[in-house]
Amino acid sequence: MNNSATALKLVIPEWPAPPQVKSAVTTREGGISLGPYQSFNLGDHVGDDPKCVLANRALLGKFLPNEPIWLKQVHGLKVSTPNARLDEADAIVTNKPNEVIAIMTADCLPVLFTSESGDVIGAAHAGWRGLCNGVLENTVKEMQVLSGASSARKILAWLGPAIGPTAFEVGTDVLEAYQDAKIPFPDQSFVAIPSKPGKYFANLYLLARSRLESVGLNQIYGGDYCTVNQEEQFFSYRRDGVTGRFASLIWISQSK
Repeated sequence: MNNSATALKLVIPEWPAPPQVKSAVTTREGGISLGPYQSFNLGDHVGDDPKCVLANRALLGKFLPNEPIWLKQVHGLKVSTPNARLDEADAIVTNKPNEVIAIMTADCLPVLFTSESGDVIGAAHAGWRGLCNGVLENTVKEMQVLSGASSARKILAWLGPAIGPTAFEVGTDVLEAYQDAKIPFPDQSFVAIPSKPGKYFANLYLLARSRLESVGLNQIYGGDYCTVNQEEQFFSYRRDGVTGRFASLIWISQSK
């Protein structure tokens, strides 16, 4: 079930995160952007009026303890850490209280992470390439380095809004990329489309679960959205082409 909170129509993840770990996902509702970016677009790289983006980010800031760290996401594998902050990265981890980390998407899979104790958190952007090449595994590894934990079993993951399994049409090249990766995934991850030879419906949620489970992480939540079909709630690049971006955010709350 998708809960909403505040006038910004935020989706609040349902997962057993520690009480000090706060998380939220923005929707396309509650902002001032116009046209295909209507209305709460947070992406400053998609052609929207920069003034509208800044105004939308200012509205979001009223809900947060600090300005989010916005990454330039490039469908890669790099993870930004407190000791090596990167401008270009597709994942980010932190152990600093009130440091808000964020991932922007419009079909790709956003994944939020927290340790059971709530001392380390992470966020990752997983399109099919990054997911196939190991961006989630890299994020878990950096969280372990930051926390000193030897096992991923004490890490929780929440799979945020992404293109759903009945909307993500891919070709044989994508299926073969996952097969070549030699990491097992459920057969249902790729469902052949009878009317389109060589085409499949790909399930990012199942693929993400298999990748996380491969490194020992089995506390996995979320994964019941579809950005394409939930048009009123989420931006979707696959559906609209020109569109905005929504954000998945997480932080360790501490009173100032």
